[in-house]
Amino acid sequence: MKQRLFAKTALTAALLAVLSGCATPTDDTSAKWDADKTYRITILHTNDNHGRFWQNQNGEYGMAARKTLLDTIRAEVKEEGGTTLLLSGGDVNTGVPESDLQDAEPDFKGMNLLGYDAMALGNHEFDNPIEVLRKQQQWATFPMLSANIYDKNTGKRLFQPYQIFEQQGIKIAVIGLTTEDTAKIGNPEYIGAIEFRDPKAEAKKVIAELEKNEKPDVIIAATHMGHYEDGQRGINAPGDVALARYMQPGDLDMIVGGHSQEPVCMEAPNKANSNFKPGDKCIPDQQNGTWIVQAHEWGKYVGRADFEFQNGELNLVSYDLIPVNLKKKIKLDDGSEQRVFIQNEIQPNAEVLSFLTPYQEQGQEKLTVKIAQSNGKLEGDRNIVRFKQTNLGRLIAASHMERAKADFAVMNSGGVRDSINGGDITYKDVLIVQPFGNIVTYIDMSGKEILDYLNVVATKPADSGSYAQFYGVTMTVANGQVSDVKIGGKPVMMDKTYRFTVPSFNAAGGDGYPKVNKHPGYVNTGFVDAEVLKEFLQNNSPIDVNKYAPKGEIIYK
Repeated sequence: MKQRLFAKTALTAALLAVLSGCATPTDDTSAKWDADKTYRITILHTNDNHGRFWQNQNGEYGMAARKTLLDTIRAEVKEEGGTTLLLSGGDVNTGVPESDLQDAEPDFKGMNLLGYDAMALGNHEFDNPIEVLRKQQQWATFPMLSANIYDKNTGKRLFQPYQIFEQQGIKIAVIGLTTEDTAKIGNPEYIGAIEFRDPKAEAKKVIAELEKNEKPDVIIAATHMGHYEDGQRGINAPGDVALARYMQPGDLDMIVGGHSQEPVCMEAPNKANSNFKPGDKCIPDQQNGTWIVQAHEWGKYVGRADFEFQNGELNLVSYDLIPVNLKKKIKLDDGSEQRVFIQNEIQPNAEVLSFLTPYQEQGQEKLTVKIAQSNGKLEGDRNIVRFKQTNLGRLIAASHMERAKADFAVMNSGGVRDSINGGDITYKDVLIVQPFGNIVTYIDMSGKEILDYLNVVATKPADSGSYAQFYGVTMTVANGQVSDVKIGGKPVMMDKTYRFTVPSFNAAGGDGYPKVNKHPGYVNTGFVDAEVLKEFLQNNSPIDVNKYAPKGEIIYK
């Protein structure tokens, strides 16, 4: 097997480990590149679009501006004699109602216009029934790749594992890989017959097949696995760092990642640059001779990796995360604040903007109508709701509890996708907070069963989507156990029957919750969570956010 070289560059020599090796066309008679000639290959990438086909209210990102940027880069690279490849690290689905209500049709068809060459399947591609994903595949003119997703019944892969591209006589293999955590965080109702195998083992298997049959000059993994600094992944499945370390040096040239939704910019080996800001220089990670990149989320950036290929060696010359119309706040002389572009404004591509406009208008039509109002912020920010009880997490749980006439409610914080600002509330706000279309379910259980359930759910760690929000129940959580549990203000009685709600996702075992959808007391109400929340807000408007603020009901020690 050929060794591939990643040369030292101006990116910061201390960060760039060198793999030595030698390869020439004589190693492989099928090679079509010329000895001693230097070729330019530019890899462009994005990830975790999550329905953001349209620019936000501040005019940031959006696929139309991204198209302009991509075309500019492609023209520049072509003028210098090079070629480009545009890859996505997955999760095109879920996050914005205008997209969600249209099964991400504007996103996938927009990606066609932007010229994507391939994408990795992300876990959120499985938020809908498989029929929707198959429809999305029909819309896409590029392959949706994953080598580690299998049909449990047939034992065969469900998707194309890799795609071969030939540019300038150089054969480039792109392998798709999807996080094993999809089995845990994907909707169990839709993935029951699907197996998500170890992507590391599958990658090694596919690379062996490629080296034997295709003999590629360059191998890239488009992944949706997450970048975890120095491999410190906590309760998450192994990510890109673990993948790179699992391979033999030289097996894998580059990983174009997604899932953890961060700019992968390093300060030193195995140490991320936590102070990275849009417009700053970004040094990608390198593990075991493999470059690892990720472009944050939502199309906020386009990642650009410029390589030189000579005599079988692939050398990274430069790397950049280019902001797509991102803005920052500045203070004016009068003390007011104004948002200004961090870099020069990128004009939207007229063709793409024209194509996407009807989708945006159709999505907007029913979403911007006021349904309620509140006297303050309902807190659902990811870095808060996954760490402690919040008024929004508790309000959502309360809405489920009321609809099911339950005694208390459990709500996974991973299902709370955003905050709702004070003032007027629209259906669009609701759908951004609850985009998954889960069903409110309830279970009748004995007090003893309730305690067993809470001992699992209430002890889920913070900083994960499994961290639970509660309403109607109080308890103390310490040393992996719950105590002093009260429902409706009264101590739990072991032989009494109680009813509680939980989203259908968690009832089916999502987030590692106990699987209760086969319990004799289980009922699927058929009510979609966003609709339940919408009606609750309407019926209780104006919302007093303080009514749902935590007041020490759940004590963690």
